[in-house]
Amino acid sequence: MSVKSLKLNNGNLMPEIGLGTWKGDESGALVQTIKTAVDLGYRHIDCAPAYGNQREIGKALKEIQVPRKELFIVSKLFENSHRPELVEGALDHILEELQLDYLDVLLMHWPFALKPETDFGYDHEAKDIENVPIMDTWKAMEALVDKGKVRTIGVSNFNKTILEKMLPQCRIVPAINQIENHPYCQQKDIVEVCKKNDIVVTAYCPLGGVKINVMDDELIKRIADAHACTPAQVALSWILARGIAVIPKSSNPIRLKQNLKTVTLTSDEMRMIGDIKRHERKCDPGCDFEQLKWIFHPDEAECPVI
Repeated sequence: MSVKSLKLNNGNLMPEIGLGTWKGDESGALVQTIKTAVDLGYRHIDCAPAYGNQREIGKALKEIQVPRKELFIVSKLFENSHRPELVEGALDHILEELQLDYLDVLLMHWPFALKPETDFGYDHEAKDIENVPIMDTWKAMEALVDKGKVRTIGVSNFNKTILEKMLPQCRIVPAINQIENHPYCQQKDIVEVCKKNDIVVTAYCPLGGVKINVMDDELIKRIADAHACTPAQVALSWILARGIAVIPKSSNPIRLKQNLKTVTLTSDEMRMIGDIKRHERKCDPGCDFEQLKWIFHPDEAECPVI
């Protein structure tokens, strides 16, 4: 099954549906999941050092019978490598784990930095945060494009304020902003500023997640019944119809196949989902650290120097 592509601002094409891999090896079956996904038509694989499973992904990529040029592999710069002199080494480690010669996309995973000795993952403390200007890191990422190690660079979890301060300083404008996006976390202001600046949005957690299961929403279930499809297909189709890429995660072959099949929602259905007032966010470091409140709550905390 072929997947439509979105054209990035550098002319490269990105499949609009990808496979998310966060917490993707909890059952030890990630290699088989990727093989199954590729057999079904997935070509866009989303990775990150913080997920702790890139070696498994690299093993799968080595074993699948698909030419490298047909794959679209995304990974991310972890926060402990934001110092400019550490950026290229961090990419080299990613490439070594994934057994690749280049990345299709490297994203800055979060708009804040951690001290280099901080471990990968999400279990860090306020004392681990350090001040590295975003543009210092970004310029080092731009240099990776010049060297041919990365074809496209972008950002992740960047809000409207950060982008508006950052963009005038960029030699290479971010091609992608990967953000949490689903019917309960629509982030319309960020989507709007991205579209205005020709930045493609990728939605992570497009189905919500644990404790934020949009598939249980009564409106979405009614629309799914009307289209004889799953609530997940409704949620994904609503995001895709807005020109946003999605990276749902699943290890179930049936759901992997279903997630590739979109439905055409009516304008009323699009509007009704867009009018959902419930707001819940799965990922918010500001809940743990007051110093990071500016990332998702710019009205409550001032954005630092970019």
